[in-house]
Amino acid sequence: MTRLSVEMLAADTVEPITSAGHAQLGVAVLVGIAVIVLLITKFKLHAFLSLTLGSLVLGALAGAPLDKVIVSFTTGLGTTVAGVGVLIALGAILGKMLADSGGADQIVDTILARASGRSMPWAMVLIASVIGLPLFFEVGVVLLIPVALMVARRGNYSLMRIGIPALAGLSVMHGLVPPHPGPLVAIDAIGANLGVTLALGVLVAIPTVIIAGPLFSRYAARWVDVPAPDRMIPQRVSEDLEKRPGFGATLTTILLPVVLMLSKALVDIVVDDPENTVQRVFDVIGSPLIALLASVLVGIFTLLGPAGFSKERISPLVEKSLAPIAGILLIVGAGGGFKQTLIDTGVGQMVLDISKDWSIPALLLAWLIAVAIRLATGSATVATVSAAGLVAPLAADMSTTHAALLVLAIGAGSLFFSHVNDAGFWLVKEYFGLNVGQTVKTWSVMETIISVVAGGLVLLLSLVI
Repeated sequence: MTRLSVEMLAADTVEPITSAGHAQLGVAVLVGIAVIVLLITKFKLHAFLSLTLGSLVLGALAGAPLDKVIVSFTTGLGTTVAGVGVLIALGAILGKMLADSGGADQIVDTILARASGRSMPWAMVLIASVIGLPLFFEVGVVLLIPVALMVARRGNYSLMRIGIPALAGLSVMHGLVPPHPGPLVAIDAIGANLGVTLALGVLVAIPTVIIAGPLFSRYAARWVDVPAPDRMIPQRVSEDLEKRPGFGATLTTILLPVVLMLSKALVDIVVDDPENTVQRVFDVIGSPLIALLASVLVGIFTLLGPAGFSKERISPLVEKSLAPIAGILLIVGAGGGFKQTLIDTGVGQMVLDISKDWSIPALLLAWLIAVAIRLATGSATVATVSAAGLVAPLAADMSTTHAALLVLAIGAGSLFFSHVNDAGFWLVKEYFGLNVGQTVKTWSVMETIISVVAGGLVLLLSLVI
């Protein structure tokens, strides 16, 4: 598990690379974030380059020597990629195996065969939540939305009644549940326990996805009543396969890393003895690296084997799965560099000092910061990594559960009101054949409901655990 210790975090903030006061640091942060926002939204520059330039501007305005700013940025980039890059890569491989083997279609078809009428929106949210565990949001959309369109067309259902639950399941998994990149980066930056965060993330995700999915879809269907566009219903992968993996084997493969990581968290709580042999074994098999690696290796036999993949086809499949995540890895790495620049210039300590005089709870502060960056940049990942860097010092004195809740508060805030500067907004618009106003009434409102409900649940949990 990738984890920053409290001692390391404290050490980073004791000796900042600049002696600037709070006012100068505050201006540097605002200008640095503004530069990132303008470069992404106004000049359409890639988020990796925008985060890199924003970090340099931040350091320069904070009065830090540029050579030290560069060292801070590259250190943060390297640490972040080393910590979460392998996990993102393994998740991409598993997702590609799931898609190309027809395993995703098998789960979809099995659940839909047992659902009809009023239960169909609930079936869609269940499918999206299960499929969304190992898949990136965009990949999940490409896989599931054509299915939602087919279900709506063939069953004569309202498109929004079927589509919104599918989108809600994917979005909630993306923002709240590791091993998705955003939660992983926040866990790494804050030093939270991955297993505890995963368990609490699932706990928050269940009621959130119910409210934002099947329940909200009733209203979305009344506000926007459009037919499923035929042009966006492509041929499914499994239609080109002679056979595909079974439902049980596919589901087991998907849930294996989740079960292993949750088992580790449970053993850590029950045993609570680092020298205990059982705990040490689960510390290994429940680490995200081993858990995801195990799932990928098992998937070779449970997914690719039954689908008729030869040994020669496995390597090209892995290669194809890694190419699309290069941009994600660079954005996540640059976000880590930006986070380290914030810490090394003393911004983290500044937030800690100022927040002592505020009556705003740390979890609410983290949510608000993530919301602001999300609205400005349109990127949930940029919002997550930036907010995590700003509020990381607040976790130094937190319990294990509250540090995990801090991660979830950031994740919830990063999903707030997707609009025209978010690639996901246009992806949904085109797939569903909507205009901008209809997309705002459905997708944007759904994202806001997810953010508010999840944020509220996190605050409620903080009062009882």
